[in-house]
Amino acid sequence: MEVYKIKEIIEKILDDNKANNITSIDLRKKSFIADYMIIASGTSSRHLQSLSEILVAELKKLGLENCRIEGKESNDWKLVDSIDIIVHIFHPEKRKFYDLEKMWSESLPKEKAMI
Repeated sequence: MEVYKIKEIIEKILDDNKANNITSIDLRKKSFIADYMIIASGTSSRHLQSLSEILVAELKKLGLENCRIEGKESNDWKLVDSIDIIVHIFHPEKRKFYDLEKMWSESLPKEKAMI
């Protein structure tokens, strides 16, 4: 399945399950770690856990068997690694503190993007 389509499916799953402030960042010209990063907020530690578990279950139904959750012990943050797409799910205060949108949305000079 095309990565962009998977990104859209992830965004829909998060939206359908009441994630807040869903943001996607195109990483293809910025990093080799993934093609996209999706950042969303949950309302409580229970909501973060639920969102991450639902997301992994739905992606596995689509045949993405290698998805996994990082941050299982954390009450403020979960990461779903779906290989080509990284999904961060934060408690709103932690999201503001780490401000990944700012860090990853900034344009890189051409010479740094080539590395």
